[in-house]
Amino acid sequence: MSPSAPAVGAAPVAGGGGPAAGAPRGWRVWVLAARPATLSAAIVPVAVGTACAVAAGKFRLGPALGALLGAIFIQIGTNFANDVFDAEKGADTAERLGPTRAVQAGLLSPRQMRAGMVVVFGLAFLIGIYLVAVAGWPLVAIGLASIASGIAYTGGPYPLGYHGLGDLFVLVFFGFVAVCGTAYVQAGAVPLLAWWASVPVGALATAILVVNNQRDRVTDERAGKRTLAVRFGRGGAIAEWLLLVAIAEVVPLLLGLGVVPGIAPSFWRCLPLASLPLVLAPGRRVLRAEGRELNPALGATARLLLVHGLLFAVGLALGGGG
Repeated sequence: MSPSAPAVGAAPVAGGGGPAAGAPRGWRVWVLAARPATLSAAIVPVAVGTACAVAAGKFRLGPALGALLGAIFIQIGTNFANDVFDAEKGADTAERLGPTRAVQAGLLSPRQMRAGMVVVFGLAFLIGIYLVAVAGWPLVAIGLASIASGIAYTGGPYPLGYHGLGDLFVLVFFGFVAVCGTAYVQAGAVPLLAWWASVPVGALATAILVVNNQRDRVTDERAGKRTLAVRFGRGGAIAEWLLLVAIAEVVPLLLGLGVVPGIAPSFWRCLPLASLPLVLAPGRRVLRAEGRELNPALGATARLLLVHGLLFAVGLALGGGG
């Protein structure tokens, strides 16, 4: 239910034109292109949204699994879309600092990647039909908007990621759409708790993108990709990352202390604060590193999202609906 999470991993194996010696083949290429390391950013919002449904006494296993599969398929489809569109727009070149992209590395042709994108988005659409059957027509808008945003993130006449809108759309789709949508398909409505729980999830997903864009801002600027890191520079990216991480840690504390109107206090909702030590390593990198040296910070921020999100889901489920 969201645009692509920024990828984390190793450097590219080739500069385009054909696969390098020892490059993955067959199904392994498709696994590489799916970017499994990004899938936690699809799983965490569903886990948190499901926890909100549990807290409201509305948990439903079938819709929860449907939301999970739908989110994963949309994530993979968006990864495929980013792979082919970034290569065609010149954002992915031999100078790429991040993990291997299949089209840029010559492992798959643009035509093959487009076909894979259509298949995976088609699977997401089938899951969406089931969710509409169990939760109603509002899911049509959610599902179509999610798929459309996955394509429009780097494709189409006005690619969002190329015009500084990537951060906003990751916040919206990884946070509010994915968390609240998951709660809705189970509860038939969006609990107040789900709206608040969306904020930390979306903030940390966006923080991953910020590191990605900070790392790539030089090559992005050459390709005409005007991310916020390109527009506001290194200092702006650092400030944005720090703000997003702070929001992600403060909101569970507020929910736990009961200072949010309409939500009763619960110690359990403070569980994500146990993830605070995981902020230190990526924080040091974000403050000091440049270019490829930011790859460890990218992976560490993704791990922070996973640990923080799972702790948050447990805390929300145990803390009740308020």
